[in-house]
Amino acid sequence: MNNAPFLLSPVYKDYIWGGDRLKKEFNKDTEISPLAESWECSVHPDGESMIISGEFRGKTLNNVLDDNPEFLGSHPDKSFGFPLLIKLIDANEKLSLQVHPNDEYAFEYENGEHGKTEMWYILDAKPDSKLIYGFAHNTEEETVKNAIANGTLQKHLNEIPVEKDDVFMVNAGTVHAIGSGIILAEIQESSNLTYRIFDYDRTDKNGQKRKLHIDKALKVMDYTKSSFPRQPLRVLKYRRGAATELLARCRYFEVSRMLINADGVDVLNVPYEADSFSFRVLLCIDGQGRMTYGSDHIEFRKGSCVFVPANSVKIEITGKATFLDVRA
Repeated sequence: MNNAPFLLSPVYKDYIWGGDRLKKEFNKDTEISPLAESWECSVHPDGESMIISGEFRGKTLNNVLDDNPEFLGSHPDKSFGFPLLIKLIDANEKLSLQVHPNDEYAFEYENGEHGKTEMWYILDAKPDSKLIYGFAHNTEEETVKNAIANGTLQKHLNEIPVEKDDVFMVNAGTVHAIGSGIILAEIQESSNLTYRIFDYDRTDKNGQKRKLHIDKALKVMDYTKSSFPRQPLRVLKYRRGAATELLARCRYFEVSRMLINADGVDVLNVPYEADSFSFRVLLCIDGQGRMTYGSDHIEFRKGSCVFVPANSVKIEITGKATFLDVRA
């Protein structure tokens, strides 16, 4: 049954600002320490997801999608392959001040790479946790360049308090940083381009400071004042055994939160128009249960990630769980 859903195995990253909460709270089984990121669904060459269930077990997601492009549906960018990268992030310490390029810049100057627009869903945040999010006022390149040189850039930036269940869209070009004490899910374009601006003079396990990319950052950042990010209006839509709410939608992806509390309910067999079929990625952020299709099933728990092909067989979900439901 090659159009059935399948479980993905993550790729782990040990960046210096990570912690151990993904192991303790999201069932990540790895000796990597610190554990900063868990790439849950990826075809990026810097970390490709493996399939660990069904007839494709042992193959990479990238290889399976190459052989079965219909699994992507009619996403307009499917000629470039799977368009997204989905992560869990544990910011035990604050991340660097950074910025990501847009598609046009990345394509021209980064060997045809995608740019990086991303969305954050806050899974947990310690009291007084904060984000850096864009400029607090209109500015210009020379002012920012001087502020970087004399260590005063942060006075030009917005500092945003963060709480569990918050949602933030971070467009390419927005200067940003995730603060300490935050666990989040990140849905982004399939890209690993980050231009670091300031890294607090930290050193890695070899005693080396991490590379900065100031010249590139100055070329791609948005110097206009960023609006203070307000939480979107969210409306729960109920059906038997399930409720969903839209969290974010942009040209690259759509993300909903799906709550399951059911002995059995089909939540994926929704009729679409032929030109809007899409794959689905279901990232379990709480609870546990079972997905049944035909005579087969997948057991899932907090931290599991399931890829659902665009032309999937009918699926029934049982259990009590919360998912991020991602499509393009």
